[in-house]
Amino acid sequence: MLQKFNKINKVEGTLELPGDKSISHRAVMFAGLAKGKSKIYNLSNGEDVKSTKKCFREMGIEINSSGDAVEISGSGLGRLRKPINFLDAGNSGTTTRLLSGILAAQNFNSTIIGDESLSKRPMKRIITPLTLMGAKIEATEDYTLPLKIFSVEKIHPIKYEMPVASAQVKSAILLAGLHCEESTSVVEKIPSRDHTEKMLGLKTETTAEGKISYVSKQNYPDPKEYFIPSDISTAAFFIVLTILAENSSLRIKNVSLNETRTGIITVLQKMGARIEIENKKNIAGEDLGDLNIFSSKLKNISFDDKIIPNIIDEIPILSVAGIFASGKFEIKNAGELRAKETDRIKSICHNLNLLGLYVHETENGFSFSGEIKNTQPIFDSFGDHRIAMAFGVLSLLIKNGGSVDNYECVNISNPDFLNQLKSIAK
Repeated sequence: MLQKFNKINKVEGTLELPGDKSISHRAVMFAGLAKGKSKIYNLSNGEDVKSTKKCFREMGIEINSSGDAVEISGSGLGRLRKPINFLDAGNSGTTTRLLSGILAAQNFNSTIIGDESLSKRPMKRIITPLTLMGAKIEATEDYTLPLKIFSVEKIHPIKYEMPVASAQVKSAILLAGLHCEESTSVVEKIPSRDHTEKMLGLKTETTAEGKISYVSKQNYPDPKEYFIPSDISTAAFFIVLTILAENSSLRIKNVSLNETRTGIITVLQKMGARIEIENKKNIAGEDLGDLNIFSSKLKNISFDDKIIPNIIDEIPILSVAGIFASGKFEIKNAGELRAKETDRIKSICHNLNLLGLYVHETENGFSFSGEIKNTQPIFDSFGDHRIAMAFGVLSLLIKNGGSVDNYECVNISNPDFLNQLKSIAK
C-alpha cells in the first residue's frame, strides 16, 4: 500500500495515545501467569500486542474486553495449558523472546513461529542463557524461528552477564527465573529498559559489575489492575513533527516517563527542542506525565554511547530531526539496529539517499549531511513500522509532500497513526 502525505502548515492540539507497547506485552503476560482476574487499562491496540494475547489464548488463558479495560483470567504457577497449535508471534520479537523464557519452564512442548520478517531475527541471544538454565530449545541452523521448546524436568537459576544491552533477552531470563526456588541474577554493564523489573517489583542493585537484577518464585505475579501509560516511542513521531513544523505546539497526555525510555526527550532537548513536562505521577512503579512540545530550531549533537540503548527505537525519527538540524548527524555503536524488524541502518540510509543527501553507512551506524534535493520522494518502509512512521512525518514537512510504500506495517504498533495526524495537523 502506497500512502501519500501532503505538506502541512502547523501542528496544534492534544493527543492521548495508546498504551506503551513494551509495558502492554508484559501486562498481558503477567496477568496470564497470575492466578485470578486482572484488569488492564489503555492496553496497546497494535498487532504485536495482539500476537501476545493470541499466544496466551492458545495456552488456555481467557482474555476479554470489558468497557475500557481488558480482563484476563490467569492460570497460576505451572498451570498454562499445552497449546494445540503453534504459537504464532506474528512480527513481534518481544512476544517471541519473553514468551520463550516462560515456555522454557513449562511441563509441555511448544513451538513458536512468526512472519517472514520475524523469522529472520536472531534468537541465539536467548537460546544461550536459557540453555544454561537447563532449557532444551531447537532452532534453525541460523538460530532463527521456528523455535521448538521442550519440556524438561526443571530449570535452575544462573548468574548471567549480558553481552549486549537487550531488555528482551534480560526479560527472557528473568521470566524463566520466576519458576526457580533460588535466585537468578542478570548483570548489565549498560542498563536496558527495566519494565520487567519494575512491574514484578524485583530487587536491583548497582555494583562495580554493573546493574544486577534478581528474581525467583517469590516474585511470581499476583492478579492486579494495570494502567498502561502512553507509548513514548509512539509519541516520538508527534514530538519531532511538532518541533520541526513552524508556529506549532502540542500536548501529549499520560506519556511513559520511565528513565530507561526518556532518552529521546533528553537528546531532543540537548539539540535545542523546547519540551516541557507537567503532571508527573507514578502508577504501579511506572512514571508518567504530560508533555508540552513547541516549534524549535535544532542543532545536531554527539551521542554518548551509553544513551544508544535508551533511544534505539527512536533513531529513525531522530534521523528525521537531524535532517532539519544544523550540522552533521552521526550515529555510532548502534549495530543492534540491524537486528530489528528490518535492517534499520540500511533502510534509513536508503531513504535518506532518495532525498539527495550525502549519506555514509557503517557497520554500526551512519552519518549524513546536506540539503534535500528531491522534494517529492517515494520512501520504502521495508515492512518496518518505525521506518514507515518516521518517513511519513518527513513527508509532511517537505515542499511537495511525499509517499511511503508498504505503509500498512504501521498496524504493528499504531494502527490509528493517520487519524492521530489528521487531528493535529493544520
